[in-house]
Amino acid sequence: MQYNVLGIGNAIMDIQVQCDDAFLQDQGIDKGIMTLVEEVRQREVLTALSGHQWHYCSGGSAANTVVGVAEMGGATGYTCLTGNDQHGEMYLTEMHQLGIHINTEASSGTTGTCVVLVTPDAQRTMLTHLGISANLCSHHLNASDIACTEYLYIEGYLFAADETRQAALEAIKIAATQGVKVALTLSDPFLINICRESFTKLMDDGAINLLFCNQEEAIALTGKQDPRTAISNLNQQVPHVALTLGASGSLIADQGDLIEIPGVEAKAIDTTGAGDMYAAGVLYGITHQRSWAEAGALGSRAAARIVAQFGARLGSEAAVGLV
Repeated sequence: MQYNVLGIGNAIMDIQVQCDDAFLQDQGIDKGIMTLVEEVRQREVLTALSGHQWHYCSGGSAANTVVGVAEMGGATGYTCLTGNDQHGEMYLTEMHQLGIHINTEASSGTTGTCVVLVTPDAQRTMLTHLGISANLCSHHLNASDIACTEYLYIEGYLFAADETRQAALEAIKIAATQGVKVALTLSDPFLINICRESFTKLMDDGAINLLFCNQEEAIALTGKQDPRTAISNLNQQVPHVALTLGASGSLIADQGDLIEIPGVEAKAIDTTGAGDMYAAGVLYGITHQRSWAEAGALGSRAAARIVAQFGARLGSEAAVGLV
């Protein structure tokens, strides 16, 4: 195997800024969710925050997870689409420096960006402009790369648009022909309403080996308010399910066996990337001969560490220390 994990997702340059609740209210921004916006709206918000410090990070949900696995010492690759602009150059440079193989070249267009507004309660509110990442399609896939990975990790956000959804489905199809396991993250509760049919069909067809979701996503998808009932229902369709419960830890369903993973105490200052880093810990663990319980515990440690700092990068020294 060339890779432990190969991710496919949006290439989004995160611009993280701290602000207060009053700023969100003044700007008419709904707190705690991801909203798709035009680039001009991002510029308006950033102009209003011109006196604040900005932090840049090559992001996107699946990208954060792939970076986490790489920082822990795993072999990773990432399929994405960036523009031939400054943000795109920054994105690809950072990913290459982290040792992550990128098999697509920059294209003509604007790299996707996300203004991540972090309030004192550690909640993050995201204003995302997808840019050229929304043009990711099947011809950007590299079948030989997919064939050489243990897990193909698919970002749920790809299912929100026709072209990126088809790319994700084609990647899953290639993985099936090569005997490669597929992990899917549901990414965001708002996706359930618009992508329910796609997610349900993939699970019914047995195309997903490992499903990542949080409690809100699991409830939205199954209609079950109790997380244990929800994960049990999902486990009937997917062999392995990892359901995060915030500070309370997580649940992992392993082919009918329910494993309770305790949370790790942390003083949260920024929840950006918490679920992504949990997934990184689990994926690193199960691709490095750890049990599901051990992998879940690693995911919890990684998530606790990431929320205790500003930004979605652990750094290789801290990440290896968790392993």
